[in-house]
Amino acid sequence: MDISQRAENMPQSPIRKLARYADAAKRNGIHVYHLNIGQPDIKTPECALEAVKNVNRDILEYSPSQGLKSLRTKMVGYYAEYGIDLSPDEIIITAGGSEAVMFAYMACLNPGDEIIVTDPTYANYMAFAISCGAVVKSVKTNIEDGFRLPPMEKFEEQITDKTKAILICNPNNPTGYLYTKQEMLQLRDIVKKHNLYLFSDEVYREFIYTKRPYISACHLEDIEQNVVLIDSVSKRYSECGIRIGSLITKNKAVREAVMKFCQARLSPPLLGQIVAEASLSTPQEYMDMVYDEYLSRRNFLIDGLNQIPGVFTPSPMGAFYTMVRLPVDDSEEFCKWCLTDFSYEGATVMMAPGTGFYSNPEDGKKEVRVAYILNKEDLAKALVVLRKALESYNN
Repeated sequence: MDISQRAENMPQSPIRKLARYADAAKRNGIHVYHLNIGQPDIKTPECALEAVKNVNRDILEYSPSQGLKSLRTKMVGYYAEYGIDLSPDEIIITAGGSEAVMFAYMACLNPGDEIIVTDPTYANYMAFAISCGAVVKSVKTNIEDGFRLPPMEKFEEQITDKTKAILICNPNNPTGYLYTKQEMLQLRDIVKKHNLYLFSDEVYREFIYTKRPYISACHLEDIEQNVVLIDSVSKRYSECGIRIGSLITKNKAVREAVMKFCQARLSPPLLGQIVAEASLSTPQEYMDMVYDEYLSRRNFLIDGLNQIPGVFTPSPMGAFYTMVRLPVDDSEEFCKWCLTDFSYEGATVMMAPGTGFYSNPEDGKKEVRVAYILNKEDLAKALVVLRKALESYNN
């Protein structure tokens, strides 16, 4: 029996594709420092954990397909703190930010329509485009200048009569870049000129390490009907496993289209919504602690990486990832080798090969994405292991 062409074309996740080798290393007694995945090691807020413990329901029922009204109402207040004016009806709860991306594509793109992303980009953006038959066009950014956007002419060069949307992640995964106000205004002008959708993934807005202001796509004037905001509580409150995200737009037609897909999948996770609603009461002290911890980890990791011979990474402005250039010819082979053939003092490292974050598989062969989601003690050990791995691999 043949599988579908869609499945054949679907790329493996660069973040998880080497997992079986990591599992095998662990079975052999090797400690694996996971730098490959954005799974924070910081404790989930106590108010969220208490919500899990205190669920008092006789029936764990379906929730409304759009999500619990109480959660959406509480989220309105959260977004207001960032200058984003919404009503509960403009928020649709999804099973993680990933489902929000998929629903945005399926509601707004036809098979054969083109969507423009920046290279490198979060791998699932490309995977979901393949799932719904859309075509990804890329605008390249490069590590030498910190992955800032190229001149807007590069976007114009990619636009055809099939172009339907531009997708950005701000702050960016995998690069950590934060778009300037000027860049956001230029993107707005292109979106308005060509009447495109602007899909904006802003799940890392809490983690900005520069005085540069956070400019949401929802702050941009004159394209309110073009903007579809993607969000998630996963990283904000260290609760990736509850699978609660949101799709937000003022475009009523888009919301009505998305709701058809929401109804087809019935409802978002009930228990996850209960936890997410409780999490919106997280004390500011917790958020400040988490921010300071990630800032400290970023500074420690970036300094340590750039001290390894042949290694270079720019300093990310947000999120908790950085793209790293290594002195190797094929980062995927190196990452695999670290898990199958190498250990130092009983430990090795797992990283995400850079090629999986580029639309052209020939790009990113010397790069990896590293997530600084481990405490500094573990990051220090991981840096030693990486240095030793590079020395051994290149010898």
